[in-house]
Amino acid sequence: MELCISSTTATRLLPASRPCGEFRFYSSPSASLRLPFLQLNKRSNCFLNYREPSYSFREIQSGLRQCPWKLAAAASTSVAVEEEKDTLPAELRVTETEEPNSRVRLGVEVPPEVCEDCYKRVIREFMKQAKVPGFRPGKNVPEGVLVNYVGRQSVQKAAVESILQRTLPHALASVNERALKDSVRIATNYSEMEKTYSSLNILRYDIIVDVAPELKWVPEDGYKQLKVVVEIDSDIDAQVASEQEFRRRHKSLGAMRIVTDRGLQIGDVAVLDISAKRLESEGSDSIPDAESKGFNFDTEDGDKVLPGFLNSIIGIRPGEVKSFPLAFPETWRQENLRGVHAEFSVECKELFYRDLPQLDDSLAEKLVPGCTSIQQVKDLLLEKCLEVEQTAREQATDNAILDQLCKMVEVDIPKSLFEEQGRQLYGAKLLQIQANMKLNEEQLARLSSPRAVNEYLEGQKENITRVIKQNLAVGDIFKREKLESLQRKNC
Repeated sequence: MELCISSTTATRLLPASRPCGEFRFYSSPSASLRLPFLQLNKRSNCFLNYREPSYSFREIQSGLRQCPWKLAAAASTSVAVEEEKDTLPAELRVTETEEPNSRVRLGVEVPPEVCEDCYKRVIREFMKQAKVPGFRPGKNVPEGVLVNYVGRQSVQKAAVESILQRTLPHALASVNERALKDSVRIATNYSEMEKTYSSLNILRYDIIVDVAPELKWVPEDGYKQLKVVVEIDSDIDAQVASEQEFRRRHKSLGAMRIVTDRGLQIGDVAVLDISAKRLESEGSDSIPDAESKGFNFDTEDGDKVLPGFLNSIIGIRPGEVKSFPLAFPETWRQENLRGVHAEFSVECKELFYRDLPQLDDSLAEKLVPGCTSIQQVKDLLLEKCLEVEQTAREQATDNAILDQLCKMVEVDIPKSLFEEQGRQLYGAKLLQIQANMKLNEEQLARLSSPRAVNEYLEGQKENITRVIKQNLAVGDIFKREKLESLQRKNC
């Protein structure tokens, strides 16, 4: 497996001859990631922010230890499945049919011998519990008298329940090792089972069960030749980031002075009212996402706003209004604005310049507590940024590998597996919302309703499917390369 990381600083390619069993991925000469139990990242309370990936190998590996879709034969029906299978007086007739989305339908026919044996068990149980007038408790009661007292329909329902409870473990024997937890369900209507039992003294029912999906690699064992290119954002480059942070801290020590005798220059801070509307060729509607009142615009951050915006307002004076056309690039972060041509109107409300203190060693303590020189400040900031850069590289590498693995596998995802994973993701989202917004009980109940959950499952279908495929792909690599035993040894 090969990994190529592309950034502004370095490119490293892993030799193809490396034995695949080691699963090492190098993002820099000094750090390594092991698939899939990667080393924990060192996270510091650093000033540099970067976009974290939604999932990493570490998180997926953690999820494999607590996998919500562990194989199990436990049923989610109203009839409990006995843990121990007792011996039946006759064999069941079970037909197995494969269905889409890794689902199996089992057609079960219970012969008369088994039905009769279950019926006798029910009768014996009723004799122990029923208090029939004229008979002492625990004494044998004629079957006809007992049935008339309890009710023929009640006895029949109990017999059907007993047959189901006793035969389900036997019926599931062929898929027991593949069945997903809590996915077993009886598809036959209960009234139909009762009707068949009463008329033919046999029981027929269908079971639907989701089974562990079979993964297909395209090409086979393609993960062993995997090549991944990872691009790191320039803002995460340690050298660039440390210089930006040093400049930010220096600026924080300066005083803001009002500009009275000139227009806007690079280095100034302006308070702007911004409005925008689509050009007539695309309509005359305003663009709320591009509008702002009292926007504090630092000209040194001009590369972070719409291209051409800074150059269009250079020289603007307090109280002056400038209008100009600009087009949003096709790579703009807001999809609804990509490629849109707009007419901007900008009014300068206030204009300031920074009166910065002279940069010498006397400022070191104010820039970073404990430092005694400017060089020491720069070295410390660079060290912190290098840690963050390494973490970002590892996470970007994780994401890139997982995305490629997802594209290399084909799998039919069972409905129960999709819903379970989707509910876990939605639950995590609710926890985050609750932490940020402190939802009241009514809001939380509304967001937790079946309708809200189903809307999330439908809207996030592609993302949920991707996460499941990533989990399954990593799990399959574990199994193929016998990494599970290695993990247990290291734990």
